[in-house]
Formats: sequence, structure tokens, C-alpha cells
Amino acid sequence: MNNLDVIVVGAGPAGLLAAGRAAELGAKVLILEKMRLPGRKLLITGKGRCNITNDAAISEFISHVYPNGRFLRNAFSQFYSKDILELLEKYGVESVLERGGRYFPASDKSKDVLNALLKWINEKGVEIATDARVEKLIVENKIVKGVLVNGQPLYAKKVILATGGKSYPATGSTGDGYNLVAEHGHKVAKPIPALVPLETEGDVAQRLQGLNLKNVKAIVWVNGKKMGEDFGEMIFTHFGLSGPIILTLSRIVVAEFQKQNKVEISIDLKPALDDQKLDLRLQRDLNEHGKKRLGNIFSYWLPSSMIPVFLDLLNIDSEKECHQVSAVERKQIRNLLKNLRFTVSNFRSFKEAIITAGGVITDEISPKTMESKLISGLYFAGEMIDLDAETGGYNLQIAYSTGWLAGNSCAK
Repeated sequence: MNNLDVIVVGAGPAGLLAAGRAAELGAKVLILEKMRLPGRKLLITGKGRCNITNDAAISEFISHVYPNGRFLRNAFSQFYSKDILELLEKYGVESVLERGGRYFPASDKSKDVLNALLKWINEKGVEIATDARVEKLIVENKIVKGVLVNGQPLYAKKVILATGGKSYPATGSTGDGYNLVAEHGHKVAKPIPALVPLETEGDVAQRLQGLNLKNVKAIVWVNGKKMGEDFGEMIFTHFGLSGPIILTLSRIVVAEFQKQNKVEISIDLKPALDDQKLDLRLQRDLNEHGKKRLGNIFSYWLPSSMIPVFLDLLNIDSEKECHQVSAVERKQIRNLLKNLRFTVSNFRSFKEAIITAGGVITDEISPKTMESKLISGLYFAGEMIDLDAETGGYNLQIAYSTGWLAGNSCAK
């Protein structure tokens, strides 16, 4: 293919938006995708449902992005959540708003989102070459000229890198883009797993494997100091802890764990009750059921699968009648309900991380265009930029907005 205006490397959401927008403005665009099919990672987002975006206002949205959400202000002002929803609707995808401001396709199928984007770019004349591995950037005098793909040079006026991070490498995200630009002097903040499940010491999580808890509070403790908390849903696994609030807090955990600090997670099972109210509740239940065995009364306070584990941790005789429970034992019960604590022993690998933290530092990218400040004609989009966000559709919106802005900028 000759006379290309734009080469986009990567056919994920950022690459598709970049290519579609550039073509919409009249550019001749080719997407190079190293996998056999485009959009592999998009298909598995939101557990296959695809959390398209979030309805948060820009200022609030930015507060959920690290390490420098303000970098996105210009991108969001040009293409934001309503814009991606309107684009998808135009190509047949209705969306529904769920709790936490999360938008999903009404069909609950991520495939519908991908198909809509592919239909759009096809209509705009974008071509996609799959099984196309980009090995090098062709750069002369700090100006990008094209790429080396499968050993062959391919030239274009502009190149957009949207190669993704390193999470879920089976989908093609293996950090290729970082190496491509590091060769030409770009600084890359060390990529680490983000939104990642945590491994814990001991067998408590393992014994609770599969138990899903809602409306609980998780707190991160680093060397005994409280460093963050989140409220919502979590799940116990065969290796430790996962679920939305654990994934959100994992950013703090991974960073501190790598500094070899002692990191713990405490779970408050009764966040709606302070210590005093919870103590009154325990007293009331124990008094009302004074003749019952203690092991039986726990069903008022905990899911059934937690009870044997809880009793083992308390080391209180479960056969004891409720009226025999001492004030000291009641305090033990209360403390454990408010502070079920786990020591973090590790975090899971990129294979299980939803996204990647780290990437090309934003100081070297123009926030107004997504163009490299070091190499003229080179643009960045999506997860390979050093930006990552909490769960809730935020990361996909970053991909769409940076992709759209890159495509818009390089076609003008």
C-alpha cells in the first residue's frame, strides 16, 4: 500500500478511534495489527460485557486517573463519553446506564461494540493488515518516516502508536510500543500490573474461596499506616483477594509492595456501624438468644461459609451458650468484624491485570495533539501512555479520547 497518510499501530479501541477519525478527515489510513484479529482485548473487557464509558463530569473523571489526569483535559473536551455513545448508537449499539455511572451495551456483548467500531472504520475507508508485527520505527532527523513491519519498510507521513500496555498478553498487549520509542529516546515509566488481584499469606482467603461480599470496606495499611480505602464489592480467591474494591486499591498495594514495605488489607464487614453501635447490636443479639450456642448466632452477623473460619480465628468455643460470652470475647468478635486483616504476599501477574500502570511519560507528549515532543509526526494513544484509572469505564474512555485526538491532529 503506497501513499499512506497515517499508519496506526494496534487495532484496540485507541487505534480504531485514531484510524476512524483520521480517515473521516480524508486521510489514507492503514492499521497494523500483530494479532490475527482486531480488538482482542476489547472483547474481554467488563467480563465480556464491555463497560463502554462512565458518565462522570470531566473534573470528577480526571480525579480517577493517575498519575496526571489533567493531561487529558484537552482530549476530553474534544471527544468524551457522550461522543463515543453517540458513535456506537449510530452503528447499532444501544447503551444502558448502570450503578456507578457505568455504561454497558444493552445487549451485554462486547462483540457488538467492536463490530460497530469496525463497521465505522470500514465505512471511512480504513484498511487493516493483521499478522503485521511492527519491529522498528523509521526515524530520520527526529522525523518519523514509517515503520518496519515483518521485515519490510512501510512509509507514511504520520504514525500513531496504540499498541496497548502489557496486561493480558495473550490478547497481544506485550509492551512492544515501549521498546519502539525507548530506542529513540522517549522515557518510559516502568510498566507494572494495575487493577490486579492480590495474593495473601495464610489460608483464610483460600478457605473462603468463591465468597463474594457486597457493601464492605477495604483499607490498605502500609507499615501500620492507613494509605487508602474503598467501599463496595470484593471476592475471595484460592490465592487471596479480588473484586472491584481490591482492584482499585491494588495501585497503592503494588507500589508499596515493590518498595518492600509491609502491606496489609483489612476488611470492615460492618462499615455502616461504628464500634459502639456494633457492640450494642452484639449485646442485643447475645441477650435475646442467651440459651443458643454461639456458633448458631453467628448466622445473624455473617454469611454461612464465613462462620467456621471466623470461629477458628477467634478461638472461642462455638458450643458456648450466648449468655456465657464475656465482654472480652464480645470485643474480640467486634474487632474481627471490623478488622479482618490480611498480609499481602504478592500481586498477580500481567496475565491477570486489567490494565498497565506506567508507559511513555506525559511530559514528552503534547496534551493538545498527542504528538511526541521528541519525534515529529509520531503520535500516541491509549494504554501505552503513562495514564491509568480505576475500574468503571474510565480506562476505555482514555483510549477513545486520546485515539480520537491523535487521529484528529495528524489528519489536519
